[in-house]
Amino acid sequence: MKIYKTSEIAKIVGIHPNTVRLYEEIGFIPKVNRLENGYRVFTDLHIRQFKIARRALNIEVLQNGLRKKAIEIIKTSAKMNYDKSLILVKEYLNQIDMEIKNAEEAIGITNKLLKEGYEEGGKVLKRKEVSALLDISIDTLRNWEMNGLIKVKRKENGYRIYNDEDIKRLKIIRTLRCANYSLSSILRMLNELSADPDIDIKEVIGMRENDEDIITACDKLLKSLSESKKNALIIKKEIIKLKTEYKKPSTLTP
Repeated sequence: MKIYKTSEIAKIVGIHPNTVRLYEEIGFIPKVNRLENGYRVFTDLHIRQFKIARRALNIEVLQNGLRKKAIEIIKTSAKMNYDKSLILVKEYLNQIDMEIKNAEEAIGITNKLLKEGYEEGGKVLKRKEVSALLDISIDTLRNWEMNGLIKVKRKENGYRIYNDEDIKRLKIIRTLRCANYSLSSILRMLNELSADPDIDIKEVIGMRENDEDIITACDKLLKSLSESKKNALIIKKEIIKLKTEYKKPSTLTP
């Protein structure tokens, strides 16, 4: 079995030696044995796990717990619990697919609003119903309202009600938050969207990078999600190979 020093691992993986030690400390790689002189001894298994970790963390703008899930995959794989790792990868891919769907829907809503504007009417929902429909916590809805992202109407009994216009706005906000935009940036983009419903879409898309609009923000998110999905599929294949080569008993089924 070939072994490697810290400096050799750093060169192979393309990271600083201090990062090699950090990955060991936070549990991103399997336990590292040491020689009598205290030097760390790495193997090909460590190299492969380093590459899994690097690929999993190669994401730019994702929020909504996706980075947390990626870290969980890394740590579980590092423990050589490959069955559970595959389950986590599957959950991660499912969430990415959902975020892609949400982003595409947000682009469609924005395009329609730019052409037609908001329309009053439609079904009215309570806060609890909106929370379930959009998979957003009630605390998050309350936070967005407190920060001025949405103004919610109330019935005579004081209950908040959300119409179709509110739901569309919330779907856009949800996607922009996944793209890691601040609440103030989202508010600015929504205000720009509402200010001129007749604005030329091409003009909106062509705005300066530091003055992004909703469509370009969603496009950036879609690109990042697609890249993350591609990386996750590669990680899945690698974990399947590791599972075959480094068998470890497990009661879980992928």
